Amino acid sequence: MKIGIIGAGNIGGTLTRRLTALGHDVSVANSRGPETLADLAADTGARAVPAEGVARGADVVIVTIPVKRIPDLPPGILEGVADGAAIIDTGNYYPRQRDGKIESIESGMTESGWVAEQLGRPVIKAFNGIYARHLLELGQPAGTPGRIALPVAGDDKAAKEVVMRLIDELGFDSVDAGSLADSWRQQPGTPVYGADLDAEGVRSALAEANVERPAEFRA
Repeated sequence: MKIGIIGAGNIGGTLTRRLTALGHDVSVANSRGPETLADLAADTGARAVPAEGVARGADVVIVTIPVKRIPDLPPGILEGVADGAAIIDTGNYYPRQRDGKIESIESGMTESGWVAEQLGRPVIKAFNGIYARHLLELGQPAGTPGRIALPVAGDDKAAKEVVMRLIDELGFDSVDAGSLADSWRQQPGTPVYGADLDAEGVRSALAEANVERPAEFRA
């Protein structure tokens, strides 16, 4: 698949490495320009491109930047994606640690619902609750006992299936976590977040989640 990655931090850089190794056609962009991604491109074979072109023709676009930076993305950054492209949001809202106060999220909007509103496109929430090093190193073949599972939330069934297949390629099981409105169940502070659970454990953790955001994840 043709995959565009917006952001080259811990998760973005890891996904660039993993997805190119799997044979996908990967373009990556950040806010500082493609010249700053020369080493990552040389190491992986990915193309470092300006942000304005990273999504062009892509079957999958992965948005993996700090939540507070979403409104700063170039206007129309997702224009030109392939028909039916899956847009993945990996982000988490950290108001005290990084992002400051975002009133809509504080008032109850899901993090990825807010991201979708800013982007003007439906998104799939995935990859937000696994550490980058675990994403890089802990993938296992399908059927391995205890294989780590990742929750996937979104409203577009076809796009969700694309994301779940990609997760399987990366060496992880996936669990359908419901609609984007349900994605609060995998936000920071919930039982599934950062827990490296298998599929049954993820289902249980999602069911146990409390809609009230913990104090450390409120502004």
